Amino acid sequence: MRRSIYAGHGTWRNFGNLGLTEDEIEEEVENETVQLVRELVELPSRACRQRIRGLPMNFNERRNIRSQVFSAKLSKKSRLPTCCTDFSEQASRSFRRFGAGLVTARRFLVIWQNTLKEIGGTFGTSVLSYFQFLKWLLMFNVFSLLINFCFITLPQIIHAPNITHATGFRGLELLTGVGYFNQTVFFYGGYDGEVIETPPPYNMQLAYFFTMAAYFLLCGISLIYSMAKSFQTNFVLHSASVSGGAWRLLCSWDFSVVNEKAVQHNKNNLCVQLKESLSERIQRRAVLSLSERMENVARHLLSWLISVLLAVGCCAAVYFLLQDQVSNISQDPDNLVTEASTLAVPVVVSLINLVVPLLFSLISRVDQRSNPRTKIYINILRNVLLKMSILGILCHHWMTDVPTSVSCWESYVGQSVYRLVIVDFIFSLFGSFFGEFLRNIIGTKLIPSLGVPEFDIATNVLDLINAQTLAWIGIYFSPLLPVIQFIKLFLIFYLKKVSLSMNCQVPRQSGRAAQMQTVYIALLFFPSYVGALSLVAYTVWSLKPSELCGPFQGLSRPFQAVQDWADTVQAIPGSQWISWIFYNVIKNELFFYLLTLIVLVLTYFIWQVAQGRKQLIRTLREQIANEGKDKAFLLNKLQSTQKQRRPSGISISQDVSTVPSFTQNWMNTFPLDM
Repeated sequence: MRRSIYAGHGTWRNFGNLGLTEDEIEEEVENETVQLVRELVELPSRACRQRIRGLPMNFNERRNIRSQVFSAKLSKKSRLPTCCTDFSEQASRSFRRFGAGLVTARRFLVIWQNTLKEIGGTFGTSVLSYFQFLKWLLMFNVFSLLINFCFITLPQIIHAPNITHATGFRGLELLTGVGYFNQTVFFYGGYDGEVIETPPPYNMQLAYFFTMAAYFLLCGISLIYSMAKSFQTNFVLHSASVSGGAWRLLCSWDFSVVNEKAVQHNKNNLCVQLKESLSERIQRRAVLSLSERMENVARHLLSWLISVLLAVGCCAAVYFLLQDQVSNISQDPDNLVTEASTLAVPVVVSLINLVVPLLFSLISRVDQRSNPRTKIYINILRNVLLKMSILGILCHHWMTDVPTSVSCWESYVGQSVYRLVIVDFIFSLFGSFFGEFLRNIIGTKLIPSLGVPEFDIATNVLDLINAQTLAWIGIYFSPLLPVIQFIKLFLIFYLKKVSLSMNCQVPRQSGRAAQMQTVYIALLFFPSYVGALSLVAYTVWSLKPSELCGPFQGLSRPFQAVQDWADTVQAIPGSQWISWIFYNVIKNELFFYLLTLIVLVLTYFIWQVAQGRKQLIRTLREQIANEGKDKAFLLNKLQSTQKQRRPSGISISQDVSTVPSFTQNWMNTFPLDM
């Protein structure tokens, strides 16, 4: 017997059959089925399919209804046979199957889709958010590679690179980026500022400037859009009632999943999410005494003091190492010893980024924070403090000391960033080996009390953000640096996946981390993207380019190329509006002041709207809870009335004691804050 036919059907009563026998209920179900089929037959094909898909039935019941509907339609059409009708039906069915095949093929073409499902079902949403973030960065670098190669590198290759001298390939260039790579389009020095004489002429100076400007603009728009969308999905919607544990338990299962392996992944993922939600609810209800609060504050201050001192000491070491390297810049670059010495700074920086986060993880044990997400966020904040401080010192060195010491200083900066990216990848391999593989061997073979290591989400996420920051900083000085970043991220994904499966365990403290994806993108936007954009903008607007290399050689600053172009356009009839926009909008400080003011006002307005919607959501949740209590009260009254009216001598198919009882407090079993 089917328990339901069609939610929303006008003649079906959920509670009208409580006094009927089983045969009477079965007869009414069949009548409802016949009536439903008749209604569906009268609908157009598209509306009929959509309505069948929306029926609250399992797959076999919907298939049965569908077969009855189409049989009725075919019998109806056999009375009025037309070849056009048969052809249209066959064509429509063929197109639907073709569309379904395309959707299936598209799912197979999505990179790492099954792998991400497996990770999420096995290790939870926190670990899954790291791999989703890595995939997002990979797609980001594919876009940057395409735009730079099409508009900068490809025209320069066709025109011929700006080769200054020939140097043989010795192999060490793969680590240092100097020597043979100096004469390639990989770095800034491989481009020139000549106008390629093709119909129409192609100005390499303008192409270089506007490609970089368009790239950073599109990156900013993409980051803001992704951050807003992720915030809406993971903060706004997750604060509503549909995001709680009750909704996950009762309404979140995807019944379209039929594969046994996929079902198991979904079950594991749902189980982990319920653990995360319950864990946070228990922690929010914990009440601490005054002495325990003071002890926690003292412990937190001590851990932060140690962390800040570690970061300051590391920054001081990098600063003095850079000052010592300035004296070696003018030496012969073709000397292998000199070339190898350029790896000193990247090795030290990568060693700091590898070792100090491990110390931060030990320091976090002093905090003894019970909330897993808070623990992750604190570790991320400490790593941000360390890595951004070191990058700030490096950028200060590149913008102040290098331009006065190196003839083609832009290529030198590009090579420095290239070395940092390469050495950082090598140390990532070492980190996975020593930090996870050996730790697993020690915890399982030598010191069993240590156990299997957990996957350090904070450190790994900050490694990705640090690598992407280097890619943004170096893209002006090395337009093809996204190639290295793409290869690096692609290999890191499989490296971390294998290490996660073989060396790591499911986090013992399950922290609900659907919102962590938003935090990662926010950190990528600020300080990563904003800092890299500020550095490139300062280079373009303030620093004098090299006299002997690069597309802007001979100019006082790279932005002068745009000024010269605006002056040239002003002399062309009908193009004065471009010059007016340049001088009265782009170069006008008042315009940017007003633009900033408008953005702040809009931000405040949107914030007020968000606060109002939050209040509305809270009110609606209270109304839903009250309506649930009213329904429970009415159900109890209905059952008591039926018990009083039912004759004692009549035999019924279902005993009254087996009818479920509804209490007025049934909604309290699923708290609103879940």
